[in-house]
Amino acid sequence: MRLAIAAIGKLKHGPEKLLAEDYAARIPLLGKKAGITALKINDWSESQRPDATQRMTEEHAQLWSAVPQGAFVIALDERGKAESSTVFATKLGKLAEQAQSDVVFLLGGPDGHAPETRSRAHELLAFGPMTWPHRLARIMLLEQIYRSVTILVNHPYHRV
Repeated sequence: MRLAIAAIGKLKHGPEKLLAEDYAARIPLLGKKAGITALKINDWSESQRPDATQRMTEEHAQLWSAVPQGAFVIALDERGKAESSTVFATKLGKLAEQAQSDVVFLLGGPDGHAPETRSRAHELLAFGPMTWPHRLARIMLLEQIYRSVTILVNHPYHRV
Protein backbone atom coordinates (compact mmCIF):
# COMPACT_ATOMS: atom_id res chain seq x y z
CA MET A 1 0.00 0.00 0.00
CA ARG A 2 1.32 3.42 -0.93
CA LEU A 3 0.67 6.36 1.38
CA ALA A 4 0.60 9.98 0.32
CA ILE A 5 0.13 13.28 2.05
CA ALA A 6 -1.24 16.17 0.00
CA ALA A 7 -0.84 19.38 1.95
CA ILE A 8 -1.47 23.07 1.55
CA GLY A 9 1.45 24.97 3.03
CA LYS A 10 5.12 24.30 2.54
CA LEU A 11 7.49 23.62 5.39
CA LYS A 12 10.36 26.06 5.46
CA HIS A 13 13.82 25.27 6.77
CA GLY A 14 13.84 24.79 10.50
CA PRO A 15 12.91 22.35 13.24
CA GLU A 16 9.47 21.52 11.82
CA LYS A 17 10.94 20.51 8.48
CA LEU A 18 13.66 18.42 10.12
CA LEU A 19 11.14 16.62 12.31
CA ALA A 20 8.80 15.98 9.38
CA GLU A 21 11.68 14.65 7.29
CA ASP A 22 12.74 12.35 10.14
CA TYR A 23 9.29 10.74 10.44
CA ALA A 24 8.89 10.61 6.65
CA ALA A 25 12.17 8.70 6.38
CA ARG A 26 11.24 6.22 9.14
CA ILE A 27 7.83 5.25 7.76
CA PRO A 28 8.86 3.38 4.59
CA LEU A 29 11.74 1.59 6.33
CA LEU A 30 9.64 -0.05 9.03
CA GLY A 31 6.43 0.18 7.02
CA LYS A 32 7.38 -2.60 4.62
CA LYS A 33 6.69 -5.12 7.39
CA ALA A 34 3.18 -3.63 7.70
CA GLY A 35 2.45 -3.62 3.96
CA ILE A 36 3.34 0.04 3.40
CA THR A 37 5.63 0.30 0.39
CA ALA A 38 6.00 4.05 -0.07
CA LEU A 39 5.28 7.49 1.34
CA LYS A 40 5.00 10.51 -0.93
CA ILE A 41 4.43 14.09 0.15
CA ASN A 42 3.00 16.70 -2.20
CA ASP A 43 2.59 20.25 -1.01
CA TRP A 44 1.58 23.60 -2.41
CA SER A 45 1.86 27.15 -1.19
CA GLU A 46 -1.25 28.66 0.32
CA SER A 47 -3.59 30.23 -2.24
CA GLN A 48 -3.33 34.00 -2.61
CA ARG A 49 -6.89 34.45 -3.97
CA PRO A 50 -8.77 37.40 -2.45
CA ASP A 51 -11.49 35.52 -0.55
CA ALA A 52 -11.80 32.30 1.41
CA THR A 53 -14.15 30.55 -1.03
CA GLN A 54 -11.78 31.15 -3.92
CA ARG A 55 -8.79 30.02 -1.85
CA MET A 56 -10.52 26.80 -0.79
CA THR A 57 -11.63 26.10 -4.38
CA GLU A 58 -8.09 26.53 -5.70
CA GLU A 59 -6.63 24.41 -2.90
CA HIS A 60 -9.29 21.72 -3.46
CA ALA A 61 -8.10 21.35 -7.06
CA GLN A 62 -4.46 21.17 -5.98
CA LEU A 63 -5.08 18.55 -3.30
CA TRP A 64 -7.18 16.31 -5.52
CA SER A 65 -4.61 16.50 -8.32
CA ALA A 66 -2.43 14.27 -6.10
CA VAL A 67 -5.12 11.62 -5.53
CA PRO A 68 -4.72 8.54 -7.73
CA GLN A 69 -7.76 6.78 -9.16
CA GLY A 70 -9.24 4.40 -6.58
CA ALA A 71 -7.35 5.86 -3.61
CA PHE A 72 -8.85 5.83 -0.14
CA VAL A 73 -8.92 9.49 0.95
CA ILE A 74 -8.78 10.76 4.52
CA ALA A 75 -9.14 14.51 4.98
CA LEU A 76 -7.87 16.04 8.20
CA ASP A 77 -10.59 18.35 9.37
CA GLU A 78 -11.77 19.69 12.72
CA ARG A 79 -15.25 18.29 11.94
CA GLY A 80 -13.77 14.80 11.65
CA LYS A 81 -13.70 11.97 14.10
CA ALA A 82 -10.92 11.88 16.68
CA GLU A 83 -9.49 8.37 17.06
CA SER A 84 -6.98 6.71 19.33
CA SER A 85 -3.63 5.72 17.89
CA THR A 86 -4.54 2.05 18.08
CA VAL A 87 -7.82 2.57 16.21
CA PHE A 88 -5.96 4.57 13.56
CA ALA A 89 -3.33 1.81 13.26
CA THR A 90 -6.04 -0.84 12.95
CA LYS A 91 -7.67 1.16 10.15
CA LEU A 92 -4.39 1.40 8.22
CA GLY A 93 -3.77 -2.30 8.80
CA LYS A 94 -7.20 -3.24 7.46
CA LEU A 95 -6.70 -1.07 4.38
CA ALA A 96 -3.41 -2.87 3.72
CA GLU A 97 -5.06 -6.29 4.27
CA GLN A 98 -7.82 -5.33 1.82
CA ALA A 99 -5.12 -4.64 -0.79
CA GLN A 100 -5.96 -0.93 -0.96
CA SER A 101 -3.24 0.31 -3.29
CA ASP A 102 -3.26 3.99 -2.26
CA VAL A 103 -4.24 5.95 0.84
CA VAL A 104 -4.05 9.74 0.62
CA PHE A 105 -4.26 12.16 3.54
CA LEU A 106 -5.39 15.70 2.73
CA LEU A 107 -4.26 18.68 4.83
CA GLY A 108 -6.05 21.93 4.05
CA GLY A 109 -4.88 25.51 4.25
CA PRO A 110 -5.72 28.18 6.83
CA ASP A 111 -9.33 28.44 5.63
CA GLY A 112 -9.86 24.69 5.94
CA HIS A 113 -11.14 22.33 3.29
CA ALA A 114 -13.65 23.22 0.62
CA PRO A 115 -17.04 21.56 1.15
CA GLU A 116 -16.32 19.46 -1.98
CA THR A 117 -13.17 18.08 -0.37
CA ARG A 118 -15.01 17.07 2.77
CA SER A 119 -17.83 15.42 0.82
CA ARG A 120 -15.51 13.53 -1.58
CA ALA A 121 -13.21 12.17 1.13
CA HIS A 122 -13.96 8.70 2.42
CA GLU A 123 -13.32 9.84 5.98
CA LEU A 124 -12.73 12.98 7.98
CA LEU A 125 -10.15 12.70 10.73
CA ALA A 126 -9.54 15.23 13.52
CA PHE A 127 -6.66 15.66 15.93
CA GLY A 128 -9.17 16.70 18.57
CA PRO A 129 -11.46 19.73 18.64
CA MET A 130 -8.63 22.27 18.45
CA THR A 131 -7.44 23.86 15.22
CA TRP A 132 -3.78 23.19 14.43
CA PRO A 133 -1.48 25.08 12.06
CA HIS A 134 -0.61 23.08 8.95
CA ARG A 135 3.05 22.76 10.00
CA LEU A 136 2.16 21.02 13.25
CA ALA A 137 -0.69 19.02 11.73
CA ARG A 138 1.69 17.59 9.15
CA ILE A 139 4.18 16.54 11.83
CA MET A 140 1.39 15.10 13.97
CA LEU A 141 0.06 13.12 11.00
CA LEU A 142 3.51 11.78 10.13
CA GLU A 143 4.09 10.80 13.75
CA GLN A 144 0.74 9.00 13.94
CA ILE A 145 1.44 7.14 10.70
CA TYR A 146 4.82 6.09 12.08
CA ARG A 147 3.23 5.12 15.40
CA SER A 148 0.64 3.07 13.49
CA VAL A 149 3.39 1.23 11.67
CA THR A 150 5.12 0.44 14.97
CA ILE A 151 1.84 -0.83 16.42
CA LEU A 152 1.22 -3.04 13.39
CA VAL A 153 4.69 -4.62 13.55
CA ASN A 154 4.78 -4.88 17.36
CA HIS A 155 7.69 -2.46 17.69
CA PRO A 156 8.14 -1.07 21.24
CA TYR A 157 7.79 2.61 20.17
CA HIS A 158 4.11 2.68 21.17
CA ARG A 159 3.52 2.06 24.83
CA VAL A 160 0.18 2.05 26.52
